[in-house]
Amino acid sequence: MYSIIVVPPPTTEDERTRTQFRLAPGERLVFGRSVPEGGLLIGHDGVSRRAGEITAHGTFWALSNLSAHQTYVVENPEGAGEHIKVAPGRLDAPVPFEFSRIVLPAAGDLLPVEVWAPRHDYLRAEDGTDGEPTAPAFSVDRTKRYFAVLAALCEPRLRGAPHAPLPTVEQVVERLRPGWPAASRASVQWNIDYLAVKLRLKPGPETAEAGARLNGKKESLVSMALRFDLVREDDLVVLAAPPRRVPR
Repeated sequence: MYSIIVVPPPTTEDERTRTQFRLAPGERLVFGRSVPEGGLLIGHDGVSRRAGEITAHGTFWALSNLSAHQTYVVENPEGAGEHIKVAPGRLDAPVPFEFSRIVLPAAGDLLPVEVWAPRHDYLRAEDGTDGEPTAPAFSVDRTKRYFAVLAALCEPRLRGAPHAPLPTVEQVVERLRPGWPAASRASVQWNIDYLAVKLRLKPGPETAEAGARLNGKKESLVSMALRFDLVREDDLVVLAAPPRRVPR
């Protein structure tokens, strides 16, 4: 089963047409301006012919910087500036973030390559019994923004209206903005797409209209989250605005 998803940089075409690369543990993906068949081709004159390589592991991935002179930065989009630097020639640098953005400097441009590691595991409390612990069915981190997006989608039905219509993306943005001022339609849609991958939902048909696919994806996410108690009413606290500091 695949464990790492790589999303190429956007092009002049609609970003939704970008082909995702899915890697199983042990598989490698070479990226650059001139790569063998099956690699990630980045058609920019400022990118090295063989710029780097991504290696998938069970719950994380590693980055090899194959360029001779250029340092790469790997950002955690939710980490308030958290990042690591991978020096030229560095091989198999482990990346701990659940989702990451490789920033490739390219002749004045900064090209983002997104890498998702949706199989991140988290320590569970000991139950006092012997033997191997049971693996969780769904691994979600309630401190991440994707969980806040999921909670906002589930909120109307958790508030006592089981058949309430789901909020639109714009309504989710407004609901999250007090605690996430930078929330936007694009960032919320990104998190919805990520949740669909993380919870292993089947993607909609590629021929469907974008709006219909998004609505179906939201409905599937909310249905699964509520059916398996991934989001409970107590979890809606993540939607509360942070307390204001009272000046002294």
